[in-house]
Amino acid sequence: MTTSKLEKTAWQPYFDQVSKTIDGKLAEIEINSLTLGSQIEAEWVPFYGITYDKKNDLIEIVLEGLDHMIRKPHEIYIEQNAGSLSSLEVIDTDNVRQIIRLRDPLMLPLSSKFQM
Repeated sequence: MTTSKLEKTAWQPYFDQVSKTIDGKLAEIEINSLTLGSQIEAEWVPFYGITYDKKNDLIEIVLEGLDHMIRKPHEIYIEQNAGSLSSLEVIDTDNVRQIIRLRDPLMLPLSSKFQM
């Protein structure tokens, strides 16, 4: 796995590309701060996309049943595994760390009674 800092000029095009290529991934969002402690915002729900709005300085993460907003992001670190995004950490100006982990859904074999 490779972890690297994503420069601010690359945020919008990188997230646009991720949103186009992510298909069927599940996501978990963990929020860590000194005032809130550690909390899980979403736990392994379908991930639909991520975008950076430069005008409003806002990252939006779209999951099934949740639009998670991160205002005034300061730093972003991405972790890739075999060229595919596996997690990202967003640190905002209040030093709140939001970790978004991605994984493929568990593919179970069909039961013999369902096979044709």
